[in-house]
Amino acid sequence: MGKPMTMEKSMSTERLHDARASWRKGAFFRKKVLPWLFVAPILLINITVVLGPALSAGYYSLTDWSGIGAANFIGLDNFRRILLEDSSYKSAFVNNLIWLGLFLTVPIAMALVGASVISPIRRGALFFRLALFVPYVLPSVIVANLWRTLLDPDRGIMGWLTDQGVPGTDIALLGRQNTVLPTIAFIDNWHWWGFLMVLFLAGMQNISRDLYEAARLDGANRWEEFRDVTIPGIRPVLVFMVLMTAIWSFLTFDYIWILTQGGPAGASEVLSVLVYKNAFQAFQAGYASAIGLTMSFFVGIIISIFIVLRRRGWEI
Repeated sequence: MGKPMTMEKSMSTERLHDARASWRKGAFFRKKVLPWLFVAPILLINITVVLGPALSAGYYSLTDWSGIGAANFIGLDNFRRILLEDSSYKSAFVNNLIWLGLFLTVPIAMALVGASVISPIRRGALFFRLALFVPYVLPSVIVANLWRTLLDPDRGIMGWLTDQGVPGTDIALLGRQNTVLPTIAFIDNWHWWGFLMVLFLAGMQNISRDLYEAARLDGANRWEEFRDVTIPGIRPVLVFMVLMTAIWSFLTFDYIWILTQGGPAGASEVLSVLVYKNAFQAFQAGYASAIGLTMSFFVGIIISIFIVLRRRGWEI
């Protein structure tokens, strides 16, 4: 009697061990393997369309390549040309900094003011949001050509003002070196600030009304409420959009290319336009790759600043 019971007990123990081993294997698959299977498709796409071109751009930046055929390795000569010889690069970089300064101030300030004004509105709030957001979803080609007509000194608004005898409206704003870049920035801002405003408005509506009531009880005026309650309440959204605006300012291309292609005389040329011209007009794809890498370097500096501030305890 004792021996069969011992054998049965041994067999049940083995089955228990097998069940536990099978469960561990299943848990390992569910926790370690299965998540990667879900991530694998998008990871493969990113490797194909992001990592692959990035590595190839790094290689071609060290070559003299026309974009067709074999590339001739020249080391750091392209970067030496950027730093020491190419005056158009320096001009384009300065224009990028001007563009960055404009878009880190004007549209963000307009969006904050607009959102704070619209936030208390309850009746018709959806209409105001849609009206200010619609320009963002319009194609850049349509927006650019619309404003090109409106700002033409012979037709549109500027032409009408000229006919009415208003001084200073007979100027081709897109054709003068001292006005072309601010004019394009104004057009781009017309479609951009409404998007920022909608994001800030969504953040403001998540702020508890009790905080505003407490501020009023303490004698705070509207500006103090905005400074001490609204801004801290939307800080994550605000900082994130400042970061993205700074990054996109170095990547801006469409409005400048559609309206002026960097002219007149390079007055509106930025780094992205310079990359396009070198790659597809001058057939200097290797040199264009080098310029593109410098753009990535500047964007990396911006991201690094935010990372450092976050690690130092800033609420961003």
